[in-house]
Parts: sequence; structure tokens; C-alpha cells
Amino acid sequence: MKLIPFLGFNGQTHEAMAFYAKALGGSVVSEMTYGDMPPSAGMDAEGCGGFMPQPEQVAHCQVEAGGAVLMAADGPQPGDGSATTINVDVDSIEEAERVFAALAEGGSIQMALAETFWAHRWGMLVDRYGKPWMVNCMKPMPTGG
Repeated sequence: MKLIPFLGFNGQTHEAMAFYAKALGGSVVSEMTYGDMPPSAGMDAEGCGGFMPQPEQVAHCQVEAGGAVLMAADGPQPGDGSATTINVDVDSIEEAERVFAALAEGGSIQMALAETFWAHRWGMLVDRYGKPWMVNCMKPMPTGG
């Protein structure tokens, strides 16, 4: 299991992650805009949980530096707009389901745990203490060549 900080931005993800990569001596290893994503069953006319992303906004960006991982996206910003979510990356569907259920107990589910084009299971929740979490059981990423 890995715990990965996930930063939320309001349109500044691309710029911020390039800055963090340079500052940390790492590199941006992946970036995808909402316009690059295939259609999703969780996205309808209301968007994703009331957030309607623009095609040019970043849906996912990942920086790697010295063995550390930092993820980010443009998305809805709770409270003062300084969203940081903890992403739990697990190796099996069963572990994703167990961790998600345990963290959701007494909290609220934002996006139900389900299969996506990038993950065998992915979901978002806010725990009973008001902290946001994502649970990911990633699919293998295609390699360029």
C-alpha cells in the first residue's frame, strides 16, 4: 500500500506540477486533460459531483522525484480552495473494497468505488473526521514505444 498526496487546483495544475517537478528535482511522468479522457459512466450533464470540468483542465498529473510521488488535478475546491486528498494505492480489488468501506464508515461517499478506464477500482470519500480520501487499485499503464 502507498499513501500519495493528491493536490486539488482550480485551473493551475499544469503550471503548479511543472513548478513542483523542477523544485523537487523530479519530472512530470504523466498528464491528462479532461478532454483526453474517454466518456465515463460517472459523468453526466451535471458533471462529476456537480463539477463540470473544461476540456483543457487537467484531470490527472503525476510528478515523481527521488522515489516520491505527488498527484494533482483541477477539480472542485472545498472550503478555502486548498484541497489536499490522501490517495491510497492498493494492489488488489479486495483490498480496495476493504479500505474504502473502512474509511467510509461514519463518513460520506463522494464517488462510489467502481471500475474506471485507469483503475480496477477507484472511489472518493470524506471520512468521519472531514478528511478527503481516494482509493485506487490501478490497471497497468500502457507503455510507449
